[in-house]
Amino acid sequence: MDKTTHIELENVLPADIEARSFEIIRSELPHPVPEELAPVIIMAIHTSADLEYADSLCFSDGVMDVARKTLRDRATIVTDTNMALAGINNSALEKLRCRKICFMADPDVAAAAKENGFTRAAASVDKAASIDGPLIYAVGNAPTALVRLYEKINNGEMRPDLVIGVPVGFVNVVQAKELIMTTDVPYIVARGRKGGSNVAAAIVNALMYTITRK
Repeated sequence: MDKTTHIELENVLPADIEARSFEIIRSELPHPVPEELAPVIIMAIHTSADLEYADSLCFSDGVMDVARKTLRDRATIVTDTNMALAGINNSALEKLRCRKICFMADPDVAAAAKENGFTRAAASVDKAASIDGPLIYAVGNAPTALVRLYEKINNGEMRPDLVIGVPVGFVNVVQAKELIMTTDVPYIVARGRKGGSNVAAAIVNALMYTITRK
């Protein structure tokens, strides 16, 4: 007996796959989302295939305008993982004349973490505090980075122009995200346990594309 299964595939040209994906996402959203926020929400869903981001992503008031201004002012984007760093689109970054950095593998960060008894992610925040100019901090893995950002913001030692808080996990993840949302710093945060380095990079890319793809 022939047990071959017949599967119908969409005939989509390679150049049209992303656009078709976005069409499908929009058609399957659980509810309409604000058009101003849609690029970020749809990109997060696109990279994760998780429609829950339509509800879990939280935006501070006016954050999209803040993000675009920061990027146009040649921001430094700091990530908490090299995976997120690699996921940030280099072409868009170059067009905006921004730069991206991850300090996690730096020897001085490892030494500071060991000396102070906290994580490299927290030590990376301390190092980033000395960066001059517009700063976006994108966290996709380490809640300790968000906690350290919260501490330094509250102490007046650091003020990023934007915090992207989407770490994934089970220990202190939910609490760290909620802490960031109590500060007066602009934020994009994924409430709950979900997130990841891929989502952090996707949000950065979505923000850049609202400028470079117009």
